[in-house]
Amino acid sequence: MDDYDLIYKKLLKNYSNQGWWPSIGFDGKNPTKTGVIKGYHPGFYEFPRNTTELFEIIIGAILTQNTSWTSVEKSLINLREYINFDAQELLDFSKNNENKFKEAIKPAGYYNQKFNYLINISEFYLSLNGNTPSREEILNVKGVGNETADSILLYGYGEKQFVIDAYTKRIFSYLGLIKEKDSYLKIKNLFEENFNGDVKDFQEYHALIVEHGKRHYSKKPYGVNDKLLNNFKK
Repeated sequence: MDDYDLIYKKLLKNYSNQGWWPSIGFDGKNPTKTGVIKGYHPGFYEFPRNTTELFEIIIGAILTQNTSWTSVEKSLINLREYINFDAQELLDFSKNNENKFKEAIKPAGYYNQKFNYLINISEFYLSLNGNTPSREEILNVKGVGNETADSILLYGYGEKQFVIDAYTKRIFSYLGLIKEKDSYLKIKNLFEENFNGDVKDFQEYHALIVEHGKRHYSKKPYGVNDKLLNNFKK
C-alpha cells in the first residue's frame, strides 16, 4: 500500500470522519475542532442536498480564501440575514445594498475584493443553467484559483479533484514526499495518481490534513511534534 493511502488511514483512525463541507443550515456538531460548531455531518456524504447548499459551498469557498473557517461562518450567518443562498438574490442584493453586503462579509477579510469575487462567481453559476462546470471553466472566473476551484468541484459537485492547501504542502514536504516549492498541479497530480480513494475519501483526506495541520503545522518549526506521522518521514 502506498504511503499516501497509509497516511490517510492513519489520520482517519486518529481523528475519525470530519463531516466536511459544513453547512450552516444543518444542525451538525463539530467532530474534533473548537470554535466552529455548526454544520458538520460526519459520515453523511449526501451534501449538498439541494441548490441552496451547493451555492453556499461555492460562496464559502470564495470567502475562505486567506482566512479561517470561523471567520467565514460569521460572514455566512451575517449574509443569510439578508438573502437566501441563491445566486440571483445575491446579485440583486449586491446592486442595491453594497455597504450592507460588505459589512456582512467583513469577518472573512478582504471584503472589497471578495465582494467582487462573489458577484463574479454568482454570474458564472447562473450561466451554467444547472450544469457542472469544467475545471478550466471555473478557473476562468476572476477570483477563483486552483484551491478554490478544486474545493467547489470536490465538495459542491462531487468530483474527484484533490484540494491542495498550505497544510498539505507543509505536512508532505516535512515528510519528504514532496518538495516545498513544488507547484500546486504537481502536488495535486501526485495525490490523484497515488491515493486510491473515491470522492468520499478525497473529501475526508483534505479535511483530515487540515485538522492535523492546525495541530502540528501552524507554527514553525513545522512538524517537530508530529508523532503521528513521523514514521513516514523520508
